[in-house]
Parts: sequence; structure tokens; C-alpha cells
Amino acid sequence: MKIGDLVKRHGVSVDTIRFYEKQQLISPSSRSAAGYRLYDNADSQRLAFILRAKNVGFSLQQIAELLQIEDNKSQWQCHDVKQKVQLKMQDIQQQMAELQQFYQALQQLDDACCGGAISATECSILTALEQGQISTERHKEQN
Repeated sequence: MKIGDLVKRHGVSVDTIRFYEKQQLISPSSRSAAGYRLYDNADSQRLAFILRAKNVGFSLQQIAELLQIEDNKSQWQCHDVKQKVQLKMQDIQQQMAELQQFYQALQQLDDACCGGAISATECSILTALEQGQISTERHKEQN
């Protein structure tokens, strides 16, 4: 099948497929006499694997690692794959904690603001940001 067939089958753009090729996540099985990239069902399944892994939050580097395991399953153990999932879950938990801190800081700013028709020169949000009256744990860690 040609690249256009993969596009239709998986709902991605030609640029996406070419990007994955440049990242060496997928490669065409062969080329036609006219030089067209040709893909087979294995290539289509690999693309589906990449898209599913991306949809659950894996980075391209992590997907490349998973594909290495996928390509050489007999050389790996299930706990190797599980460990990769657990590490990703830890990353997500950390991101969620950071987002919660951002939300709480924004909530403080929102709560302190009257939201009225007074001039922005009196805005408590701008004042708090100017004077450093609001902080997050992330900000404290960086300083």
C-alpha cells in the first residue's frame, strides 16, 4: 500500500508518517519501480502501535524503547515493559501535582481579585505578581 493508504487507514497526515520515518520509528517495506514508498500490513500495525502508545502519553523516545522491545520480545521480560509503564505513571503523577500547585496559586490570585470595574492599576493579581506575593512549590524549588 502507498502512504496515502496508511493516511486513510489511520487518520494521520502524510507529514506524520514521514516524521515517524525520520525518527526511525517506521520505515517503508519497499519501494515501487516508480520510487513510491510501499507499506505492508506489518508497517500498518507498527504505525497503529505508535499511535496507541502516543495516545496514552508515551514520548517518542519512550515509544522507540517500546518498539525495540516489541521487535525483540524474546530478549525481554514482561517486567521490563511494566517498569516503563510505571515510570510513565510516575511522570504523570508528578505533572498532575505540579498542575495542582499551579491551580492553587491561580485560585489564590482569583480569590484575591475583586473583578470589578476599577482600574488595573489597583488590580490585586498584577500587584501580587509584581511583588512576588504568590508562589508555588515549583517556584520555590527552582530558586
